[in-house]
Amino acid sequence: MAMSELPDSGTGPDGSAVVRILSYNVRSMRDDEDALARVIRSCAPDLVFVQEAPRFFRWRKHAARLAAKSDLVVLSGGATAAGPLLLCSLRASVERTEDVLLPLTPGRHRRGLATAVVRFGGARLGLVSCHLSLYADERHAQAGMLLDRVAALGTPYAVVAGDLNERPGGRTWTRLTKELRDGREAAPWGAEHTWPATAPDRRIDAVLATPGVEFLACGVPTDLDPRDLTTATDHLPVLAVVRVPADPSVRA
Repeated sequence: MAMSELPDSGTGPDGSAVVRILSYNVRSMRDDEDALARVIRSCAPDLVFVQEAPRFFRWRKHAARLAAKSDLVVLSGGATAAGPLLLCSLRASVERTEDVLLPLTPGRHRRGLATAVVRFGGARLGLVSCHLSLYADERHAQAGMLLDRVAALGTPYAVVAGDLNERPGGRTWTRLTKELRDGREAAPWGAEHTWPATAPDRRIDAVLATPGVEFLACGVPTDLDPRDLTTATDHLPVLAVVRVPADPSVRA
């Protein structure tokens, strides 16, 4: 199925919503920024879960520029979340955002979470963008903190997406998928492997969701410009289309 054949974003008469979600490690925007924006625009996402967003000098300006080039706006995250960032379309109604720093292990890279609660029509959705540790012990502990944060969002449905730095079947991946559904397993579409972009041979990036979120498709788009995909960053993007039921407490 080509990307043009995926379900369009929209809101149903019952208040449920079809939402396009993109997860993308952008390597601090050190590569071809225009190619990066073209990839994002081509996927027509409602939400982008970014990892390795710029974190240092004028990071807010860099994030805002990427959002503008991608026809989106900055939702939360960036340096204040140690790299994870959330972008959204104007279709999203924002309830709240919070950037969370995870405990620092001396000598290792600081990690964090960009979180938000948004509404699409009558559907209310919690969001967490993450980039877990390169170290197995720390990564496993961070998975537990991530799940705690999902529960603390207080939403009936939530999506977690990001660079897990681990392949399916690993200890951390298994811990997460005991509570969250793996979109690729639920509704495989496109290609599977996400890294490295020039010769992908492993899946370390994922879109996960709480029970009740219906995956309609999830995978790496295969009908984008191959040069853009390999020059934008060192990861390939993961695109998921989900249907989120209406929340009875939300007035659409």
